[in-house]
Formats: sequence, structure tokens, C-alpha cells
Amino acid sequence: MKKILFVKTSSLGDVVHNCPAVSDAARALPGAHIDWVVEEPFAGIARMHRAVRRVIPVAVRRWRTNAWKPSTWSQIATWRRSLGGERYDAVLDTQSLIKSAVIASAATGTSHGLDRASAREPLAARFYDVRHNVPRGLHAVDRNRRLAAEALGYVVHGAADYGLHAHSPRTERIVLLTMTSRADKLWPEARWIELGRALGRPAVLPWGSDEERARAERIASGIGTATVQPRSSLEELAQLFAGAARVIGLDTGLTHLAAALGTATIGIFCGSDPALTGLHAPKAMNVGAVGRSPQVAEVLELAR
Repeated sequence: MKKILFVKTSSLGDVVHNCPAVSDAARALPGAHIDWVVEEPFAGIARMHRAVRRVIPVAVRRWRTNAWKPSTWSQIATWRRSLGGERYDAVLDTQSLIKSAVIASAATGTSHGLDRASAREPLAARFYDVRHNVPRGLHAVDRNRRLAAEALGYVVHGAADYGLHAHSPRTERIVLLTMTSRADKLWPEARWIELGRALGRPAVLPWGSDEERARAERIASGIGTATVQPRSSLEELAQLFAGAARVIGLDTGLTHLAAALGTATIGIFCGSDPALTGLHAPKAMNVGAVGRSPQVAEVLELAR
């Protein structure tokens, strides 16, 4: 029986994009024990995956902030002992960053990652026992699937299966995800308001920070029939998405999560390339491009 460790720590969208590779491995290697190292805030995604046996949270972000505290080094030592206590047949770093490569090297087992030509940070390739070449021009989901297949010895086939479970009764509600991590990915508030009014259905707007809440409140007020979601956990938002009639959102990890859950989802792209990081699921559609903010009519055409 094979034991496999995936290392994909962050961010939310990247973690979601790793799920099909986990599903492929579970399908190709029946009975395999699959574990996953992931940053604390995103551990809920790994726990939702039906094939993951053990989720191993890591706290690199928090440890960096508190590196001067003795308790931090004690936590790191405890985490390393926990990770190193199990031997894996394969350790797959699908993130290809120096930090993820260091994490993978702390595990016991043959480590696999991208070679210098393929990795996001070429220096990361020096940490792996086995290096694989995967074209940079592929979508992130396909790159993860290709790397896992080469490392574990099977052929990728079929559509991406995210393997996530979050069941909720379907409603007529539409979720609008108006927040994202970069200013160039934002869509004008006036267009959100025009879209919300034109859709003619109850809409709910989640948020994650005070700035995002203020934006959501302005947009909801402009729409008139929309509400702002209370602060919610990742698991609660997954339930919200699973029960929505449709999710429309910017290039943010939550939009990718909605698509991965099988909800009809539209991704609005303004500052990133949907060919590389767009929504990648059967009921998902992308509109817009780098430097081209889509018009409301374009989004409505997809929604209708």
C-alpha cells in the first residue's frame, strides 16, 4: 500500500487547484494513504477532500511573524517530528517554491518536484530527489495533475475531479464575490450594482476584511435587494456556495472553490490571465482578460 504526501501550502486558489491531482492519485492507486501539508487557514479545503487521510497544517506565515519567540521554535520542532515520523513512498511538492521545497525535504521519503525550467522559483528544484519537466504554459490544475502523474507513474485522463464535498440545499440565491487580493483584479463597484439589479434575484456578498466589508455594503446598498454575509469560516462559505444557484466572482480563491464544488460559476478577470489560472471546472465560465475589464452585458450573457 503506497503512502503519498502532497505539499501544497497556499494560497487558497492554489490549494483548490491541487485537489484534482489528489483525486487522480487516489483513483490510479486504490487503497493509497494520501496526506497533505497545507497552511493553517486553508486546511479546511484538504479536509473536504474525500481521498485525504490526514491533513498536516503548517504555520509558516505565523511562524515568520513570531520568529523571535521561543515558543515558535518549539512549535516548529514538534511539527518536524510529527512530519518526519512517517515514511512516505513519494513526497510531491506541487507548489515549487523554496519554502514548500524545504517543507518537502523535512518529510521522510523520495521527494518529487518541478525542474529548474518548470518551477516558479528555480532554486526550489535543488531540494528534490526527482525532478520533472512540466510546461509552464499549462493551466495550474493541469500542471499539478501532470506532475503527480509523472511522479507516481500513471497517465492523466478525464476531466478534473476536485473531490470536494460540501452539501447544502440548492436555493435561488446568487453569491457575488466582489473582493480579491490585488487592486488590478477588482471590478468597478458601479458594474457590480448594475449586474446585481439586472440579475433580479436575491444576492449575498461575503467579505474577509474591513475594507472588503465596506465595499460589499456599498454594493449591496446600491443593488437594493442584496445582503452582506456575516463573517464566515471557509467551511461555512463552502456550504453557501454549494447551495447557491450561481456564484459570480473575481479572480480569488473563493471563486475557484465555488467552481470546484460544482456550482455554476462565472469568473470575472481584469488583471490576470484566465488561460493560466482561470476557473477550470465543468460548470465554470471565464470572462475578461489581463487589462480588459469585461462589461456588464458580457457577464449577463453568460449568466442567462
